[in-house]
Amino acid sequence: MQGALDTYRSELLRWNAKINLIGPEAREHLDEHIAEAVSAAEILQPRGNVLDFGSGGGLPAIPMAIVSPDARFHLVEADQKKWAFLKHVVRECGLNSVVYGDRLARLLPRLPPELRFSLVVSRAVGNPEEWVPSLKEHLEPGARVALFQGTPDAPALEGFTAGETVPLPRGTSNYLVVLTFRSTWNIEQ
Repeated sequence: MQGALDTYRSELLRWNAKINLIGPEAREHLDEHIAEAVSAAEILQPRGNVLDFGSGGGLPAIPMAIVSPDARFHLVEADQKKWAFLKHVVRECGLNSVVYGDRLARLLPRLPPELRFSLVVSRAVGNPEEWVPSLKEHLEPGARVALFQGTPDAPALEGFTAGETVPLPRGTSNYLVVLTFRSTWNIEQ
């Protein structure tokens, strides 16, 4: 596990020098970002199919995938250079993950209808009220949506109940906010 985390870190820094995968703040605090992702995996215990979109440089998905052998991560990234990096690092780290080079809205209708996610991870990707409803047909009953965000406030989303909010170790305004998909929600809505 530590070897794969080290590989991810070194490959991220090497590729970042050429294609700007992460910003200066993330680069300066990279070890803290990786530790935060590992902490989130310890809290969430990912299993089954996990979706991360807007995956960028792989934070938090790649460290979470490294420490979650019972999960298969599906990473979605529209930027082709970042997509190439993600494919490379998934291969280098020997992860059981799939990388899609597309936008979530274009990808969802093309996914196999039987594919269901037990967990969706999002870090700084738009407004959850706009994208969470589009996932409903691909969520298992009881699936969770984990939002890495700067406030402890859970968005009010139809068909979801607010779960735990956990302060994350990096800084004073970093939270993991978890929503749970109600299995009784009519997905035909």
